Amino acid sequence: MTDRYDAVLVGAGIMGATLAALLHELDPAMRLLMLERLDGPALESSAAANNAGTGHAANCELNYTPQQADGSVATAKALAINAAFERSLEFWATLRERGELDTPAFLNSVPHISFVWGQGDVAFLRQRHQQLSALPAFAGMEWSSDPAELAEWMPLVMQGRGASEPVAATRLSRGTDVDFGSLTRLYLQDLQRSGALELRTGCEVNDLTRKSNGDWSVELAGGERVQTPFVFLGAGGGALPLLQRSGIPEAKAFAGFPVSGQWLVCGDNQLASRHLAKVYGKAKVGAPPMSVPHLDTRFINGERSLLFGPFAGFSTKFLKQGSLLDLPRSVRIGNLLPMLQVGAGN
Repeated sequence: MTDRYDAVLVGAGIMGATLAALLHELDPAMRLLMLERLDGPALESSAAANNAGTGHAANCELNYTPQQADGSVATAKALAINAAFERSLEFWATLRERGELDTPAFLNSVPHISFVWGQGDVAFLRQRHQQLSALPAFAGMEWSSDPAELAEWMPLVMQGRGASEPVAATRLSRGTDVDFGSLTRLYLQDLQRSGALELRTGCEVNDLTRKSNGDWSVELAGGERVQTPFVFLGAGGGALPLLQRSGIPEAKAFAGFPVSGQWLVCGDNQLASRHLAKVYGKAKVGAPPMSVPHLDTRFINGERSLLFGPFAGFSTKFLKQGSLLDLPRSVRIGNLLPMLQVGAGN
């Protein structure tokens, strides 16, 4: 007999865990199945060591406020991103009040700082500060161009820096560092305790087939099938081949590209204790947003460390525990042209 679920979520990372938590809030009677290829949840991109852990609220990410022709900065995207993160904070606070989430286990207070140098970028940051600090969402944002004060905010960044070049920074002290791996596990533990979620680890999805009644038949390794009206592919780099097998027309032009970011990590307690901030710089003109350099305080499993990067990486794997053949296996007639266009333009 084929098992039937109200929703099947492929991948036990932060995306699938968050959706499962939201579905349970909307309808506690829903029967949820989560399928994970690895031996436990949050072992790929959601693992704390595999991402920067920034609570993205547009406090310090300068690419969210591009400069306009008249010298002002656009704030609409920053406001939208900030509002979205505030909703996450509200959701977590609600779960904590009900005793369903231990926020200190994954959420730490870390100031968010934007740092620039050179006259042009200092002028840009001042304009950004003037506009954002006037908005309630960014109230309390501090500004400084005083090297001595900046050395108090971020001593490691200012150490050894010459005094001849103009520098400036803004700081919002209520920024956060998020351990998405811990958050994922907390979500899933609560859902499993409630009986709403069945989590199968070491379980790979081989195929997806749309049935005539609109339901999906999900084929697992070993030949077992489960039926559901709703499938969510939250498998990170593993989602692309499943999208392609699903046959939905929207998947035809989707492709992966072998570009990644690599980081330097410092676990020296003495050095890490001298820096408490997520400091974001400004990308050079024409450079992609992921090239923005930043020095981040991280809290992983209660331990404080520093993260610096990103540096350009190249891999044909779509997952850290994937295969070097992931990229070549994903190439189809429908996505070859988009891939070539991306390659030519970057």
